[in-house]
Amino acid sequence: MENNPVVFVSLGPAEAELITLKGYRILQQADMILCPATTTKNGEISSRAADVLRKLTVPDDKISLFPLPMSKDRSLAMQVYDRICDVATKYNQAECRVVVVAEGDAGFYSSIRYVYDKLHSAGVPVSCIPGIPAFIACGAVGGLHIVQQEERLMVIPGNAKTEELIRLLESEVTVVIMKLSQCVDEIHKFISQNPAYHYHYFENVGTEKEYYTFCTDKLLDRKFPYFSLMIIRKH
Repeated sequence: MENNPVVFVSLGPAEAELITLKGYRILQQADMILCPATTTKNGEISSRAADVLRKLTVPDDKISLFPLPMSKDRSLAMQVYDRICDVATKYNQAECRVVVVAEGDAGFYSSIRYVYDKLHSAGVPVSCIPGIPAFIACGAVGGLHIVQQEERLMVIPGNAKTEELIRLLESEVTVVIMKLSQCVDEIHKFISQNPAYHYHYFENVGTEKEYYTFCTDKLLDRKFPYFSLMIIRKH
């Protein structure tokens, strides 16, 4: 079974062509692809990852969606991940080629890593195909040289605080804030109090809803969706 691992394929950002050639090959060879999804308020199933797979000509009969509850109670999501582990183990033992996909990079702020670790601990062979993380794709969209020469970079999840941001930026550190929807008020306040910094804001990069601005005035009252990110520089 070591020659047939459960493969975690990183899809990169939502633009299908940014997947690696290795990831594309693994997807084409898969028997089953376990794919994250969400349930909308109308009860419909939505999946950006599945949209990417279809653009890569993966047939629907290979895609198995697992809707994840959008709740701060992570125990609900863990229950879904446990079911994914059970399904992946069952089909792997039947010698099927099982793939689990993740947007961005599966090893970078990806909750799907829980599945990887649990399978590995249970003795199920696993491997991971890297992908382009969101902030790298955003830098390309904005034409940014995110860091150069001896500059430093700090990536922060959606728990950014004013004091920390000022300390980093005044130390000439470029700051990337991910999951902006979790800290909307804090970021709005920070921008209004510190207008001299350079703010590059992105949302839904790689999709038809892609949006980018570096205009501070446009950010002060903007609602940040789940797929949003900000790059802040002192200069």
